[in-house]
Amino acid sequence: MVLILNKTDALEYLLEGLSAAGIGGATIIPSSGMAMTLSKMNSSFLSSSIRSMFSGEEDDNKTIISVIEDEQLELARRVVYNTVGDLSQPNTGIMFTIPLDFVEGRRKRRASIPTEESIKDNKGSKEENGKDKGSKGT
Repeated sequence: MVLILNKTDALEYLLEGLSAAGIGGATIIPSSGMAMTLSKMNSSFLSSSIRSMFSGEEDDNKTIISVIEDEQLELARRVVYNTVGDLSQPNTGIMFTIPLDFVEGRRKRRASIPTEESIKDNKGSKEENGKDKGSKGT
């Protein structure tokens, strides 16, 4: 799973929510979009009116990469939606998956899965899920 998070003020809550949902082992990479990079380079491709939208000292975005099981995807999407908001809205983020044929060095995921209430408040009670089914990761 790859999430390019534009709404970086939600990063801490997002990571807490993913962790509470049993999704861990994510890598967070500082990243920048093409328009932001062109703006910083004073590229002639951007007009001055568009360039002013990108001025400021705030973070560009964060790219979050996590190897998850196929059955974890809907849970991860709910956590992202509840924390970041509707990704179809501007300045929130982009999320996608890439199928993996091989993964080595990954610890097994936790055996418990939280309720929807615990996802929303990042605290919560967990239900017993059982053993790792060993399906291909996403």
